[in-house]
Amino acid sequence: MGLLNYVIRRLILMVVVLFGVSLLVFSIMMIIPPGQRVAIYVHGEKVTPDQMEALIQKYGLRDPAPVQYFRWLKNIFKGEFGFSVTASAPVIEGFKRYFPTTLELVLYSTPLIILVGVWLGTIGAVNKDKPADHVTRIFAIVGYSLPTFWLGLLLLMILYGYFGIFPPGVLSNEGKDVLFSEEFKRYTGLITIDGILNWRWDMVWDGLYHLILPIINLVILNSALILRLMRSSMLEALGQDFIRTATAKGADRRTIINIHARRNALIPVITVSGILFAGLMAGMVITETIFTREGIGRWMARAALQLDVPAIMFNTLFLGLIFVGVNLIVDIVYAYIDPRIRLN
Repeated sequence: MGLLNYVIRRLILMVVVLFGVSLLVFSIMMIIPPGQRVAIYVHGEKVTPDQMEALIQKYGLRDPAPVQYFRWLKNIFKGEFGFSVTASAPVIEGFKRYFPTTLELVLYSTPLIILVGVWLGTIGAVNKDKPADHVTRIFAIVGYSLPTFWLGLLLLMILYGYFGIFPPGVLSNEGKDVLFSEEFKRYTGLITIDGILNWRWDMVWDGLYHLILPIINLVILNSALILRLMRSSMLEALGQDFIRTATAKGADRRTIINIHARRNALIPVITVSGILFAGLMAGMVITETIFTREGIGRWMARAALQLDVPAIMFNTLFLGLIFVGVNLIVDIVYAYIDPRIRLN
């Protein structure tokens, strides 16, 4: 019951946090003049000043803030988020169009980022001040320091420009023809998953082939932080008394490293991994732009440049929801790894 009670408390706190996020998002929206917020209701159409004023009065955009806030909440629960000019469709439809591209990249890259960072960090800590440690530290410094656009362009020039492999984009021209054909059913919007569900392994390979380059880019850049954190946390764990006790009792080195030290060292890594996942879910503007992938990041970049208020506000709220949800999952994993946390 200890873990269950802990989860229930976190869920109650999550509701409070989401309420605060909604207040913050609404406060930001209230800074925008009513004339620009009318864009939520005009569906990208051109309106005259008189029509704009009529819309402001119709939707109560000059009403007191509390009245507007509860009206806004009501629209959110009804799924009415307005019209996105940059998507040329309602915000929800734009989100359904762009989100699967981002989600697919995140689902494949995040596990690799964590595994590579944890693996290299463990190697560096176990071989402290040896050649293997120096190599991992150089990798961490280089990966952490490289600009995203520079590494992305370098990968494109070498692997695609010179060797002609791993092209940018989402699919080949043949794959796009299949994707938009009537025989190919779009169940999830994720190309590789839909390819499996349609038994089209050529589509699965096509999607993965176009994912390799952005995944390499993200793994090199983001695993560096996990590596450095894992190394320092592992070194601290290896110096604890329980490690010396396990060694004195005759435990083999592999058991000490993998069971005793690594499990304790993973606690701070989990926090950073959760934040990393949430950040990637918010959209990778530079990565998606360089590799010409139409995801949340590119959509939000266009929305910001064109003052697409409905799209910006929806994705701000979505980002808050992602971070709150990820923090809840991280707290539950904490409680599973370290039962002492449930008592705090």
